[in-house]
Amino acid sequence: MIGETDLALWLPLGIWDSALAKSLGDILIAGRASLLQYIRDHPDFAATHRPWPLTGPAPAIVRQMSRAAAVAAVGPMAAVAGAFAALAGRFLLQRCGQVIVENGGDIFLAGAKDRVIGVYAGAASPFTGNLGVKLRADQLPCGVCTSSGTVGPSFSYGVADAALIVAPDAALADAAATAAGNLVKGPEDVAAACHFALTIPGVTAALIICGEQLAAAGQLELVRVEQG
Repeated sequence: MIGETDLALWLPLGIWDSALAKSLGDILIAGRASLLQYIRDHPDFAATHRPWPLTGPAPAIVRQMSRAAAVAAVGPMAAVAGAFAALAGRFLLQRCGQVIVENGGDIFLAGAKDRVIGVYAGAASPFTGNLGVKLRADQLPCGVCTSSGTVGPSFSYGVADAALIVAPDAALADAAATAAGNLVKGPEDVAAACHFALTIPGVTAALIICGEQLAAAGQLELVRVEQG
């Protein structure tokens, strides 16, 4: 945990040690420092809910967030959690071929196995603890990111319980999840929001939940997961 970056990591046995922990920490600290300095120099970067027009030099993490935000037509901070999940994941992939990084519900995953990711749409949702999305190994590496207007601290213009997006770029998945979630003003909007998400270049799958309504499309398989 470094500031707001709160990672859960899965790696094969024998990979994690103090040296790798320090190296990863250094990467994250440097990335956060460059982002915070950019925000100090450009305060509107952190405040805007519109794409950020990059002019002049910018750190790599800022460029990645800005590109993702531009594609999804949202503010760049909508991509921050996915961008840092990807930063950690790409670094760890240099050490091993099986990596899962979760950052506040936004996930980077890579490897040679199919994976099932549980869907969390709030404690009261009938889907939480029962529904998962299955991704094939040939879809990895990718990002799986979720936005919500009812769960967690993230800002949303909508009331989706979960707007889950899959994309090869985790920063894009994060930004697109925000964009899709913004459109959900009620359960009747889940199908339209899901359709919209798949029009965003680079998005490969979407799942939108509001109340008892669910819409899903693209390259994912819905599966039942065991509670507990």
